[in-house]
Amino acid sequence: MARKSLIQREKKRQKLEQKYHLIRRSSKKELSNVPPLSDKRDEIYGKLQSLPRNSAPTRLRRRCFSTGRSRANYRDFGLSGYILREMVHACLLPGATRSSW
Repeated sequence: MARKSLIQREKKRQKLEQKYHLIRRSSKKELSNVPPLSDKRDEIYGKLQSLPRNSAPTRLRRRCFSTGRSRANYRDFGLSGYILREMVHACLLPGATRSSW
């Protein structure tokens, strides 16, 4: 189980990302329409840099739905590897087959 502080920090980042999503997207769209080496371009870059760092989508990290583990996550299920394996062995995931050799 991940520390609760890390999970809360990730939730805070998700809220910030949702809050500033439209501002970031509109600024980037506006930036693509401005010719290079323009003063307007510098203003837009300044606007983007003034946004909080934790509002950037690249700072988000996928976490396991049940344990909060940040590594070995499967996008299809939203679970970490060992939880996924336990659920497959318990036949809780339909369509997933366990491998044995």
